[in-house]
Amino acid sequence: MSITYKEAGVNIESGNNFVKKITPLVKSTFSKKVITDIGGFGALFSGSFPEYQEPILVSGTDGVGTKLILAQKMKIHNTIGIDLVAMCVNDIITSGASPLFFLDYISCGQLNEETMVEIVKGITKGCRQADCSLIGGETAEHPNVMAENEYDLAGFAVGVVDKEKIINGQNIKPDDLLIGLPSSGIHSNGYSLVRKLFFELKKYPLDKTFPELTKPLGETLLTPTKIYTSSILKCLKANINLKGIIHITGGGFYENIPRILPKNIGVKIDKSSFIIPPIFKIIQAEGDISDQEMFTTFNMGIGMMLFIDPQEKDITIKTLLENGESPIVIGKAVKKQDKKVEIY
Repeated sequence: MSITYKEAGVNIESGNNFVKKITPLVKSTFSKKVITDIGGFGALFSGSFPEYQEPILVSGTDGVGTKLILAQKMKIHNTIGIDLVAMCVNDIITSGASPLFFLDYISCGQLNEETMVEIVKGITKGCRQADCSLIGGETAEHPNVMAENEYDLAGFAVGVVDKEKIINGQNIKPDDLLIGLPSSGIHSNGYSLVRKLFFELKKYPLDKTFPELTKPLGETLLTPTKIYTSSILKCLKANINLKGIIHITGGGFYENIPRILPKNIGVKIDKSSFIIPPIFKIIQAEGDISDQEMFTTFNMGIGMMLFIDPQEKDITIKTLLENGESPIVIGKAVKKQDKKVEIY
């Protein structure tokens, strides 16, 4: 008896067609430092950085969690790739690193060319927003491991920063201001709670509407994660001393902020200083969720935070406004022995 790879569930021809379709999309992200074409065993990128005195590479990897399930149920696949890029580049920008390149990994039960192309459209859009090159990737069919219409995503980003300009939070002092940059929504964290609440307990349909929301529930939940790299890099190019940068992801305020605080420094945040988007208020009310749990799980409308010297407040806000952000002073650093985050 003879059997083929296709009969076993893997279609090489379909994979080759997929690569041909995404080639122009991928090449649209290439910078001059990309010295490879699509299809090689390894992606090549020039490691020459004459503009840096001591270049340090910064890398990050992430996925988009169970937000994928909503994209698959709604059959909307062209935005989840933006989330994938955002979760990686927003992490490496916290060190002050300029994103250089990105790689993706897509696993699926069965390769659907149309779906995969839509995913890559989102990834390339995210790369263009972050000004980094999509230089490689892998798409793997996993029959019998995943259902035919299921897929999962992982991403890998690499950036560069001068060693003397690495941002790590260790120079944060009492009375330094905390600037919040609004999020585009839930971003890519907390979806296990969101799905359990809305679709398991409440049994709401994806097209459920709320008076407070401008879009149906499903579309609201699929709003892509905001990419902050451009506006933060503009601040750095303006020689603004960003003492610390925090990407608010899983763990919310209480878990992410202490990660960069030096010893004996805590933070006080005034939650009335910024507008909490309606989707978070709906989640809290529908699930009877405490403030502590909300601020530990979600970004609550603030996707990125910057610590600055009070004397640089005006120039920082001006620069951020000029680059499309809506910065808000949401708190300040205070002297604390336990890196405590107080939200009042």
